[in-house]
Amino acid sequence: MNPVGSHGFTLVEMTIVVAIMAVLASSAMPLYELNVQREREQELRAGLRQIREAIDAYKRAVNEGRIAKKADQSDYPRRLENLVEGILDIKDSGGKRKIYFLRRLPRDPMATDSALSDADTWGKRTYESPPDDPQEGDDVFDVYSRSRKTGLNGISYDKW
Repeated sequence: MNPVGSHGFTLVEMTIVVAIMAVLASSAMPLYELNVQREREQELRAGLRQIREAIDAYKRAVNEGRIAKKADQSDYPRRLENLVEGILDIKDSGGKRKIYFLRRLPRDPMATDSALSDADTWGKRTYESPPDDPQEGDDVFDVYSRSRKTGLNGISYDKW
């Protein structure tokens, strides 16, 4: 037998519990969003670093005479995909060995269009364009995020 008066929670008690849960949930949401943004920014930093190091390695290979280059071309890759697809090593005696600079091309984590290829998510700067007005051209000297949003550090992602 149940003692008198212990048949469950009252409406007031339930309302107070729901209100407390709502306050707790609303205070946790901004922290979650901040953590998600931090993770995406770390991915962006890592992706930029990987691609830039691969571009620099490509240039070193050109300077070492391992990659064929025409006189009117720069020392930088013509497309980002070249870093993954590989370039023939002209110093290889068999002539079939390729030099690979990336295992895979990272995707810009700030890109919102899932229909774009990994290479197309990045903005590309040619060697001949100024840093304050990057333009695409016949080579890829640098990459940047196309996102105009501002990072936690107060700098726009496209300026990283």
